[in-house]
Amino acid sequence: MNINEETVLKAYSLGVFPMSESFNDPNIYWINPKKRGVIPINNFKISRNLKKEIKKNKYKVTINKSFYEVITNCAKKTKNRPTTWINKEIIKLYSNLHEIGHAHSVEAWFKDKLVGGLYGVSLGSAFFGESMFSTMSNASKICLIYLIANLQTKGFILLDTQFVNPHLKKLGAIEIPRKKYLKMLGNALKKNTNFN
Repeated sequence: MNINEETVLKAYSLGVFPMSESFNDPNIYWINPKKRGVIPINNFKISRNLKKEIKKNKYKVTINKSFYEVITNCAKKTKNRPTTWINKEIIKLYSNLHEIGHAHSVEAWFKDKLVGGLYGVSLGSAFFGESMFSTMSNASKICLIYLIANLQTKGFILLDTQFVNPHLKKLGAIEIPRKKYLKMLGNALKKNTNFN
């Protein structure tokens, strides 16, 4: 089956998203979990520690400055992430989605070096967070805070994290049943908003 950008966007609109088993697996699988991770955009609370980190202005944060570099960093194996679900086909698909204005990145820079980032897809007033990486402390968390601030400003309704892990839970992610998620998604797709 030939998967193109249109297919990926259609899948997101139906509550389904693509993943691969590993970087070396050329196949793409459609995932439709029974429970979905979301971060409630309007009830988002920044921890005291992260507020302190932001005030330090240690990192320069940008949006859509270096999408390809962010996604390729997210695809790298690390000590804490021995395997990745992002393969070459996914990198190509999402880079194309970025070119047509549907995939976006947030980057953290330290002395002109990319040290953290995240990327995801926007559709209607929904943002589907895909992956994040960090080579310095709190860099990806700060990117997420900037992402949420941007989503709030632009009137987004849904921030989908797909799954919930301990890292995302600390940042306010909750798990909801598929039925509730699909209702939220439906509402978010009725309203058009721009990420940039």
